[in-house]
Amino acid sequence: MKTSWYKEPWAWLVFFLPLSAVVAGIATLIIANTDPDTLVVGDYYKKGKAINLELTKIKHAQKLGMAFALKFDNQELVIKPTGIDKEFPLLNVNFYHPTQQEKDFYFAMTADASGVFRQIIEKDISGKWRITISPFENHWKIQNTISLPQANFIDILPKPFEAN
Repeated sequence: MKTSWYKEPWAWLVFFLPLSAVVAGIATLIIANTDPDTLVVGDYYKKGKAINLELTKIKHAQKLGMAFALKFDNQELVIKPTGIDKEFPLLNVNFYHPTQQEKDFYFAMTADASGVFRQIIEKDISGKWRITISPFENHWKIQNTISLPQANFIDILPKPFEAN
């Protein structure tokens, strides 16, 4: 006597494998469309031109001898010029989280009477950050990768981001 096809375990195995591939493909498609990666750039040519412009600003900062010292302790960010002897009315300071764009933030900092820039930061920013410092005119730029908090001053020198 013959048994029905649906009573055979091999028949179910043959149906299950292609069905699981279809389900996995649909799940992958749904995940890819609902959680797009914000770090992927669509127009690579324009981004490449912008990178070249940024490298020009970094080289200009190197030529001018720009350098700063940074300290972040007890929720106070302190940045003091250590390079050329010049006063800056305003510094643009950007913090970029390496993997989570929503944690990025920016300060426009003005100097106190001694020429030191101070900012109180209420939120927790411990960990690794990429920082950029540029003047109001935006004709030079300094960028570094740092770890916070920093109880002692660390040097912020003009150099391109290293690939990690």
